[in-house]
Amino acid sequence: MPASAVPVAQASSIGRCIAAKSGIAIAAVLTIAAASLLAMGRTLICRCGHVALWHGEVQSDRNSQQLTDWYSFTHVVHGLIFYAAASTALRRWPLSAKLVMAVGLEAAWEIAENTPMVIDRYRATTLALGYTGDSVLNSFADIGCMIFGFWLASRLPVAMSVAIVLTLEVGLALVIRDNLTLNLIALIVPVEAISAWQAGA
Repeated sequence: MPASAVPVAQASSIGRCIAAKSGIAIAAVLTIAAASLLAMGRTLICRCGHVALWHGEVQSDRNSQQLTDWYSFTHVVHGLIFYAAASTALRRWPLSAKLVMAVGLEAAWEIAENTPMVIDRYRATTLALGYTGDSVLNSFADIGCMIFGFWLASRLPVAMSVAIVLTLEVGLALVIRDNLTLNLIALIVPVEAISAWQAGA
């Protein structure tokens, strides 16, 4: 076997190993995520004490507390993007192994965005003026939305996946003046003009 083929073969072997235990791996990731979020002080459900399927008010202390909200669509975008990235970087891995990696990334995202530093950043630079962090229920629903996006991307032509991402991003920008792209810009390098537009100025 050529030396250059050894890393490829090893990568394929790792992918097959993860795929063989994908159910256990995903369950472990979700367990770690739930334990981490609870340890960080996140509530299991909305602080209001009840569970709702949808909450549509962005500037609200109940945003990211219920099962779904406008930002759930950004997690569908995550799934579409994660599938594209995994198909490029891990193209020899089975689909289930790629899904494990995507769930791990999404769980890490959920934990990171619920740290005090990121919560304060959201409150200071985005539309989330009343944001106090996600409930564990909402975080798990977000992971579910990512899985849905990942599944969609695995079934659809690339052009269709791109069209969905663009439609969701443009649609969210028009409806709530925010989306995944704008959210990342606000978190990393806030632009005053964008912030003013989002505030309705």
